[in-house]
Amino acid sequence: IASDGLVFVQFGHIIAKHCLDTRCSTELLCATEQTHTISSQLDMVARVKAVTAESKSSSELLVSNAQNLVQAVLHVLKAAEAACIKGLQQPPPDPEEEAAAAFCLQWRRNLLWHRAKESLNSERDELGLRKTQTRAEPTLMTMVQKQSPQTKNKPQ
Repeated sequence: IASDGLVFVQFGHIIAKHCLDTRCSTELLCATEQTHTISSQLDMVARVKAVTAESKSSSELLVSNAQNLVQAVLHVLKAAEAACIKGLQQPPPDPEEEAAAAFCLQWRRNLLWHRAKESLNSERDELGLRKTQTRAEPTLMTMVQKQSPQTKNKPQ
């Protein structure tokens, strides 16, 4: 889990580097630093727990740190969404940076398509106003969750 947190740190740094909006970039960098800290802390707690005797308090600490890491990763993804909406520069021909940018652009296309579809096909009330959304907008988190089973099956 801790090493997966570092993957999101790397993703956040790439997106922040190419974000056109400095405020979004700064927010994303802060979120990635927090995620990096929590990920490192979780790694240390896991190593200590592996060599010490089982105790309820150490297990609770491990679970608590894992939950904190999940929240920090969610913060990174929300900040990355904001950065993607503001716009990204074209990344240099680095495969990792191109993949991260392509992932974000795919999400942005899905989001814009979803919003256009909702505005054209949504139900309207008696005054002609659109009713509130019944389906949630696509998020980076849902895209990550859809891709995670594929990556787990790949040999390393």
